[in-house]
Amino acid sequence: MSQARSRKVGVLVMSYGTPESLDQVEAYYTHIRRGSPPSPEQLKELTDRYEAIVGGFFPLRQHTDNQVKALEEKLNEAYPDIEFVCYQGLKHASPFIEDGVEQMVKDGITEAVGVVLAPHYSVMSVGSYIKRAQEKADQLGLSISFVRSYHLHPKLIEALSIRVEEALARFEGVSKDEVLVMFTAHSLPERILEMKDPYPEQLLETSRAIVEKTGVTRWQFGWQSAGQTGVPWLGPDILDVLQTVKDENKAECVLVCPIGFVSDHLEVLYDLDIEAKRTAEELGLRFERTRSLNTDPLYMETLGEVVHALLTNAVKG
Repeated sequence: MSQARSRKVGVLVMSYGTPESLDQVEAYYTHIRRGSPPSPEQLKELTDRYEAIVGGFFPLRQHTDNQVKALEEKLNEAYPDIEFVCYQGLKHASPFIEDGVEQMVKDGITEAVGVVLAPHYSVMSVGSYIKRAQEKADQLGLSISFVRSYHLHPKLIEALSIRVEEALARFEGVSKDEVLVMFTAHSLPERILEMKDPYPEQLLETSRAIVEKTGVTRWQFGWQSAGQTGVPWLGPDILDVLQTVKDENKAECVLVCPIGFVSDHLEVLYDLDIEAKRTAEELGLRFERTRSLNTDPLYMETLGEVVHALLTNAVKG
């Protein structure tokens, strides 16, 4: 006989968002630019990037949908005393973060948890998602708490380490000590350093944990996908690092592990698989990338455990 569930909890699963089709790219880009439409040149550049990914297929939306569904299943399977209902809230596309909060209230949810599909906290990324969700929840009288980061969760580190070891094996005939492992994440404006933002250090902590678990001896961190905003962004950029690999690292093989991203989307499928790979090949480097987490069971368990832990701590408090 199935156990009766004593409480119902809404889970707002937040992420960056993506257009669902090429004709939505302009509206999406305009939202990112806070209502300022892109120039025709800017729009063409972004549209061309999407078209370069499997002829314009938009994988991020599908991966996010799958992650939200898989997390709901994992939570209800792992914690039979609670009924979990997952809602999606996107930063730059519909359903927006505010839409997700509003839908929870419409569905009669009175207790909620928010979690972002990004393991590392920055006030400019995860912090901005939380701010928007909290403001809407306050407006509607919904009680909601938030997972801020989970960058050292053992199951996350295990999932990423498995991917590093698996990808290292693709360099046939090459010792893993000869491969430079480059961990990457989305760059942010340099001013976060003045704010003592934890983002850069959390990324290094994740990198070190993977290195310790895998026994990798050559590694470094590089940034990617910086915005073109006229202000300095965190560097060095991966494309610049690749230029120095042979001279500074005496390496011929590079493995990129994009620890700041949890799905296959534009920053992975274009910025790494097309742009960085092309640069590496031009430089005579062998290039591989670790598989994305997507709906990996260990990643779903990570999310499920951090959500449940927040509820448990709230009860204790």
